[in-house]
Amino acid sequence: MQEDIQRSVNLTDVPPPVPLSAGKTEEIITVANLKKIYGGVTVLNIPSMQIRNGESFGLVGNNGAGKTTFFRLILDLIEASSGEVQINGETVARRDAWKAKVGSFLDESFLIDFLTAEEYFAFTAKVYRKSEGDMHAFLESMKDFFNGEIVGSGKLIRDLSKGNQKKTGIAAALISDPQILILDEPFTALDPTSQIRLKRMLNELKTTRNMTMLISSHDLNHVTEVCDRIVVLEKGLVVNDIRTSENTLKELESYFAV
Repeated sequence: MQEDIQRSVNLTDVPPPVPLSAGKTEEIITVANLKKIYGGVTVLNIPSMQIRNGESFGLVGNNGAGKTTFFRLILDLIEASSGEVQINGETVARRDAWKAKVGSFLDESFLIDFLTAEEYFAFTAKVYRKSEGDMHAFLESMKDFFNGEIVGSGKLIRDLSKGNQKKTGIAAALISDPQILILDEPFTALDPTSQIRLKRMLNELKTTRNMTMLISSHDLNHVTEVCDRIVVLEKGLVVNDIRTSENTLKELESYFAV
């Protein structure tokens, strides 16, 4: 897993993010003939997909549907069996230029758990060339989400609760002020208050920063409240791709109730 982190972020040479114009609607992520095969079994097969700049993209599906595999392929954490992913027209595989534009948290392996949260945030801020002032302003903006349980606790990350580890990882993914945010099951392990605060924060990022967000979740309520487009994966295949409306939750519940 440490290799995943090292491949995802070049710790010695991360260029500053290049902002996109907020009003544009061009495709920021493009998938073409993307396939991942393990032991002769195809676990993901997406012939074509485009995600637009500023879009909030939800990914749902049962266990084993291929959600995490898809995110790992986008982040170049695993190698595709065929096909490719492009960010801003550039292939992501074995390249670094796109990495400063993307913030992500998939699981606890992204954390450096022998550090305190403050040390981890300071390390991440240094990677992305953020100043102390930037870091102070960022932590202030996270106060409600942290709820007094992350910064100043004196605990190593490995000694935090699962929910607070998740909040630490989500916050670290946002330190660089990324153009693209990728979160795998961000609501899992969070208490109800933290879930509500996270949804509010994600919706604010979508509105105020035009941030492109890719979010997977087993909770259909949460994903429909945050995402304006939802893709359903089943056994590695896209079986539905819909714009969120007042009927979306019922449609999804009906699909998964079968």
